[in-house]
Amino acid sequence: MAQQIYYEDVVEGQEIPSLKKHPTRRQLVMWAGASEDFYEIHYDTEFAKKNQLGTCIVHGRLKASFLGQLLTDWAGAGGVLQKLSCRYKGTDLVDTDMFIKGTVTKKYVEGNEHRIELDVWTEREDGVKTTQGTAVVVLPNHSN
Repeated sequence: MAQQIYYEDVVEGQEIPSLKKHPTRRQLVMWAGASEDFYEIHYDTEFAKKNQLGTCIVHGRLKASFLGQLLTDWAGAGGVLQKLSCRYKGTDLVDTDMFIKGTVTKKYVEGNEHRIELDVWTEREDGVKTTQGTAVVVLPNHSN
């Protein structure tokens, strides 16, 4: 488990530790079953090719869950992912690396919550951002 990060340790513009993912066909099939998203472009190569995709593509909601993992791993056990939203801007192919990244854009105190706003995204090996989003994380502070 990662060491707890605190509000005072964060600065605007800071990049948070990224994740590297390599979604396999097996993972996509498991996700399809769990999410009930059985659209064939996610597991049937011939169907994906007929739809000009080349091969199977990663589910959008799976990419969103990777963003959630990035944030909850970073926030640690004492942090709370309060809000996450994203837009799907491109495709990620099965059995290829993708990188899950984030940058702190703002930090502020509201009431007794120490909030961090972030830009988050998924990125292909060629640097193209395929999912872009924003998030709010509440972190503990050293005085709590």
